[in-house]
Amino acid sequence: MVKPFRFGVQSFHAESGKAWAEQAQAAEHLGYSAFHLADHIIGPGPALERTNHPLQSLAAVPAMAYAAAVTSTIKIGCRVFCVDYHLPVVLIKEAMTIDMLSDGRLELGLGAGWLADEYAAMGLTMDSPGRRIDRLRRVVEATKAYAASGQLSIDNEDIHWQEFEGMPKPVATPHPPIMIGGGSPKVLKLAGETADIVSLNFNNRQGIIGPDGIQTSTAEETERKLGWIKSGAGSRFKDLEIEIGAYFTFVTDDKDPIVAGMAQGFGTTPEAMLEHPHALFGSVDEICDTLEQRRARYGISYVTVGYQNMEAFAPVVARLSGR
Repeated sequence: MVKPFRFGVQSFHAESGKAWAEQAQAAEHLGYSAFHLADHIIGPGPALERTNHPLQSLAAVPAMAYAAAVTSTIKIGCRVFCVDYHLPVVLIKEAMTIDMLSDGRLELGLGAGWLADEYAAMGLTMDSPGRRIDRLRRVVEATKAYAASGQLSIDNEDIHWQEFEGMPKPVATPHPPIMIGGGSPKVLKLAGETADIVSLNFNNRQGIIGPDGIQTSTAEETERKLGWIKSGAGSRFKDLEIEIGAYFTFVTDDKDPIVAGMAQGFGTTPEAMLEHPHALFGSVDEICDTLEQRRARYGISYVTVGYQNMEAFAPVVARLSGR
């Protein structure tokens, strides 16, 4: 069964509460189905510069709650919470509160963490990828247990909960949709096993944004990633929603110079850049055709663009989501 398209907006920054409200309300008005942040903590400085990651000026949880308060239909999410940055029971209670107060509009993104210099700058130990992914699995399992009825009794390497019931209960049942994102075999297998939404991302094994991540997300590598998801999902693969961040989106009638420049910068060919699953170049018609082809090839039906592209990309949303 072909899944209908959904589109999200991801934003990292606002100068004021009014500006943040306007961003969320504009995304809702333009027909986007979800409004996301990420979960990054550090401000400007050498550590952030080394990561090549954009600045996130807002803390995710209060910004999500504020966005939910000033909208009425759009989903509110985070792509994705780093479970190492939060005490799990506090994060989960906050998430369930946002879901309850927004009448079931939370999309709960959870991830294992990857930005090495951010860990170091905050004084956090960055465990091995395998250890971080094992911790993520336990937090996902605990999230589902928290949302269920009955007292909790969990005692493992990362979660120690006894003699209490999780409150509040979410409106969404049995729990808010859980998104897990990543680009490595182990995390994508976990996503296939446990998530509702699987977010295809770079394999950020180097701990920064750079050419290596681009090369781990080519068309061919994305096919491999789908295999890892399927190995975890088994028969439930057909029920999963596959999401991707269109990080390089250019709605334009003159795409060739942009494609050539980006290909040179990332050490690839213009042809490979054009078919890169995280990139969209061209007119509204061309981008719609590209997304249709990628849905047929990869099953990607959920696409998230950056806030800076929200207005230009809106005609694509209107056409493909039927709004």
